[in-house]
Amino acid sequence: MTNLTPAQRRWRRFTANRRGYYSLWIFSTLFILSLFAEVLSNDKPLIISYESEYYFPLWRAYPETVFNGDFETETNYRDEYVLNDLILKNPANWIIFPLNPYSFDSINYDNAQPNPAQPSRDNLLGTDDRGRDVLARLIYGFRLSVLFGFALTIIGVVIGIIAGALQGYLGGKFDLFAQRFIEVWSSMPELYLLIIFASMFQPSIILLLALLAVFGWMGLADYVRAEFLKGRNMDYVRAAQALGVPNLTIMRRHLLPNAMTPVITFLPFRISAAILALTSLDFLGLGLPPSEPSLGELLAQGKENISAWWLSLSTFFVLVGTLSLLIFIGEALREALDTRRG
Repeated sequence: MTNLTPAQRRWRRFTANRRGYYSLWIFSTLFILSLFAEVLSNDKPLIISYESEYYFPLWRAYPETVFNGDFETETNYRDEYVLNDLILKNPANWIIFPLNPYSFDSINYDNAQPNPAQPSRDNLLGTDDRGRDVLARLIYGFRLSVLFGFALTIIGVVIGIIAGALQGYLGGKFDLFAQRFIEVWSSMPELYLLIIFASMFQPSIILLLALLAVFGWMGLADYVRAEFLKGRNMDYVRAAQALGVPNLTIMRRHLLPNAMTPVITFLPFRISAAILALTSLDFLGLGLPPSEPSLGELLAQGKENISAWWLSLSTFFVLVGTLSLLIFIGEALREALDTRRG
């Protein structure tokens, strides 16, 4: 390893941690698949061959009259009359559905069991208390939770880096007043503020993201501030200042790369914390609107329907599995970026 670059050494140390390395592959695969949730789980066909013409209902809405129906509204492809008497009446016609023929808001009206219904051939993981497919809601909920975690982490990292860098590099009174502001701001009751805003405004992803972002940057700012405080007195920084290099260039080119180690190390843990925060707020009814697919909302349904074990158990495995994979990745990153290791 003597001829390897520092980046190659870090990658070698990361891959040496087999648990973290395999967790990265598993999590990346699941996340990439979830990005195509509409292709994997949807109540609209992927492609229809009708009278020698091809139709793609997943990307375009077709009225029922296109298939010689009676209504000008969008076709209901789960209607037996539409499928058997209109589209598939001609043996030359064919239709391809996704692997799971339900979207996150699809209701199975043909289920003979009362909702929430147990797992069956039609609904592999059962239905919730409104008759919606649990598997579809888990797929879409996993994607929404991870994307929300990524977005909240990126916003918190950007704000935390800027705040910590300015505090650490400028120091003095600016650092003193900024620290007092952080102490006051961190003492604000975040949960109470969320309850107040949830009662004042219509719940939405943007509102929830903004409310959590204004509190999620302070922990990271402390690490960046410490790195900049330590690095601003180094000889190469003083030499750059003596040469007249602009402060912004010094911060970006000389200090920021050294301060990125704790930032990168804590990224998986911050993503997992964001996912857990979203799930907790949805469980309490303070998060996303009821129309959105939510892991926390499924857990809340499991609490209200104790006998419906498939609701809480399936959501529990998805949530715990996701958080465990992220924690394993974070541990491997921490070991890979540890300069004390060979």
